[in-house]
Order: sequence, then C-alpha cells, then structure tokens
Amino acid sequence: MHPSEGDRAQDRWARAAAWAELLRLPALFTVPGDALAGAAAVAARPDHRTLLAIGSSVCLYEAGMVLNDWADRAEDAVERPHRPLPSGRVSPAAAFTAACALTAAGLTLAGRAGRPALAVAAPLAATVWSYDLVLKHKPVGPLAMAAARGLDLLLGASATAGRTRPALPAAGLLATHTFAITTLSRQETRGGTPAPALAALATTAGLTWWLRRPPTAGPRASSPPGPLSPGRAAHLLRTLPGREGQRSALHPSVPLSEPLSAPLTAALAAAYAGTTARPYAHAALNPSAPLTQRAVGAGIRAMIPLQAALMARSGATAGAVLTAALAPVARRLARRVSVT
Repeated sequence: MHPSEGDRAQDRWARAAAWAELLRLPALFTVPGDALAGAAAVAARPDHRTLLAIGSSVCLYEAGMVLNDWADRAEDAVERPHRPLPSGRVSPAAAFTAACALTAAGLTLAGRAGRPALAVAAPLAATVWSYDLVLKHKPVGPLAMAAARGLDLLLGASATAGRTRPALPAAGLLATHTFAITTLSRQETRGGTPAPALAALATTAGLTWWLRRPPTAGPRASSPPGPLSPGRAAHLLRTLPGREGQRSALHPSVPLSEPLSAPLTAALAAAYAGTTARPYAHAALNPSAPLTQRAVGAGIRAMIPLQAALMARSGATAGAVLTAALAPVARRLARRVSVT
C-alpha cells in the first residue's frame, strides 16, 4: 500500500470515529426498546409498522445527539475541547445538516407507519429541537427530555396499534427514569452536590419496586386453570417460546407467556437496579465530574433492562429477552465511545 493510500484510509477511519462519537453510538442501543415496549403495552404483536417506528426513533434520537453538540459547541470548546465539533473533526455545518436530515428521515418513516404514528413523531421532533436549542439549560429542561423519551415509547404504541392510552403508564415510568438521569447530567462537567445522585438512586428503587408488583388482576384471575392432560401439556411446551399472542392450553384467557412473565420481569428489574445502584451511590458519596459522568452513562445503559422489564411485565417475553441482549453490546461499545 502506498503511503498516500494509507493516509487516506487513516483519514476515513478518523472521520468515522468522529461521527461515531458525535452520534453516541452506544446509546443507540437504548432506542429500539422504546417502540417495542410501546407495542407490548398495547398488547400488540410487533409488525412492519413497529420497525418503521424504531427507524423513526433512531433518526430522531440521533438528530437530537448531533443537534445537542451543535448547540453546545461554544461551551464544549471550553469544557470539552476534545469533542468532535470543538476539535474540528466534524464541521458545525455538517453537523447541523445531519440533524436536519435525520429529523426529516424520522418524520418520513413515522408517516409511512401511519397517521397515528406521525401525530406522535411530530411533537417528539419538536420536543427534541426545543430541548437542544432552548430548554436544555432552563429549569424545565429535564421535563422536556423526559417528555421526549415518553413520546418515543408512545410512538411504538401508536404505530403498531393506532392507540396510546394503554401505554401511558409505561411511558410515565420511562420518562421518570429519564428525568432523574437528565437532572443528574447537569453537573457532569463541573461536579456538584449529592442530591441529584441520591434522587436518581431513590427513583431507581421506586421504579424497581413498581416493576416487581404483579399486574392488576383481571378476568383471567377469576377462575383457576382446569386440569392439564399430557397432550395439552405437550402442545403448551411446543408453543410456549415467544408466542405472546396465542392462548394457553391451561386456560383460554391466559397468554402462553404468562408463566414466564413474572420471573423474567423480576430478573430484568434486578438487572435494571444493578446497572445503576453502585454508580449512583458513588456519585452521591463523591459528586465529582468523573463519577457523575460514570453514573449518567450507567443510567443511560439502564434504559435497556428497564424497557425489557416493561415488555416482560406486559407479557412480551420474547421481545424482552431480545431487548435485554442489547445491554452487553452497549456496555462493550461504551468502553470505546462515550455515551455522554
């Protein structure tokens, strides 16, 4: 290979690494679970419209990441000069163009999923831009970020089933977690007081307790299942994995995933708490900038087991397992590219 060719290859790699840092690629793994949790909350099986919602969410999320650094480029030049924009590795014009293109792509994909999805994606995009350009440093900033994450979950519900009301509790839980992380992230560059980390720790404890609660009993709990014959048991075992929408041979009103739902939800809730508890506690004991950044990164990664727990609690065990499998990938990639 000629030296000039090697230099060009190195330049291409450096540009790709800069964009990966700007886009916060490890955090991207926290996005698909929003739409899947929304679909599970409305008891709908994911379909092509869910995939469109995931694509829309990814585009709008990455638009927010790029726009965030574009809006903070002057501040980052002082506090984080190594970032792609202040270091000159990505130009401000290219970043702003990418944010606009990603927003347009996100809205287009939502429109392909149907009018209900677009009706959620439009305010989601408006919230993302409002947060990055206006609200980030205002008292309502964490509320705006929490609203954006809740709307992202509702986008999956509206795209898959055309309704959002049953998904509001799940969206509220995800928004609560996001509010705690965003509040904590406000002191990740200079350090601060233990209060935000303690509040985030208390939020994690409260959400974990809520996830461990059994769902409200409905008609399915009104009568015990009848006797199970060997033939029906064999049929149940053949059809159990991932068939959330079918009905059990145990009882016609019990979904096949229900025997797995409670223990899986408990395990995922424990994983959610375990991801955040120690970093939050460390940041509370020593609210320095490095420990706060580590706690914020853990809070972002914890969205994956939280989303998976919400799916499992709704009976979508297959989706919960697939979503939870993204967590180790995100953790491994976060060692190379920062999520904050």
